[in-house]
Amino acid sequence: MANYQPLHDWNVSPTEAVALQQQLRSQIRIQPLAEPPKTIAGCDISFNKFEETVYAGIVVLRLDTLETIEEAGVVSTAPFPYIPGLLSFREIPSLLQAWQKLTIEPDVVMFDGHGTAHPRRIGIASHAGLFLNRPTFGCGKSVLVGKYDEPAPERGNWSPMTHYREVIGAALRTKNKVNPVYVSPGHLIDLETAISLTLACNGGYRIPEPTRRAHNLVNALRRGERT
Repeated sequence: MANYQPLHDWNVSPTEAVALQQQLRSQIRIQPLAEPPKTIAGCDISFNKFEETVYAGIVVLRLDTLETIEEAGVVSTAPFPYIPGLLSFREIPSLLQAWQKLTIEPDVVMFDGHGTAHPRRIGIASHAGLFLNRPTFGCGKSVLVGKYDEPAPERGNWSPMTHYREVIGAALRTKNKVNPVYVSPGHLIDLETAISLTLACNGGYRIPEPTRRAHNLVNALRRGERT
């Protein structure tokens, strides 16, 4: 069973959640990896509109072959309302339940969301990274905060995303002439490594394989095709 550090309770008010973010952000460490990772996990969440049921999924891949080596899914209830900037309080508890089902602890974890590219620099990838105590980063499909210049249209090009003159992530082209994805470090990783790992997880789609497969898993859970 994969373990994590329970840093705080999830039964909090929105005001308390913001205070927790301000408190936890000082613990986030943006730094290069100590050694090259061999495995990577993708995490995703799905909801039905106007319902509180959460479908959470984690898929673990071998980095060299992109072979799926483990999957874990959970269906549960969201403990927190939908509030932009505080989505980690709604989504992380279910992902931690899925994490505990894993028998393989991945070396690095990719989230469908953001790390430092967040108004308070603590998106889901950063917040979850503190619980998991391992390298995490975000690969979002849309921008939460930050401005960037459009990167060149070929795969592999990127441009920095800035917010209040601080570089908080990158707009990265993962496929030629397709909209970029938005990569940001979460915890115990740096931006350059997060970019290179995103590009290494190429399956020919805009979305990298770890989060793309996690997305497919949670949608199968939602449709009742997986348990």
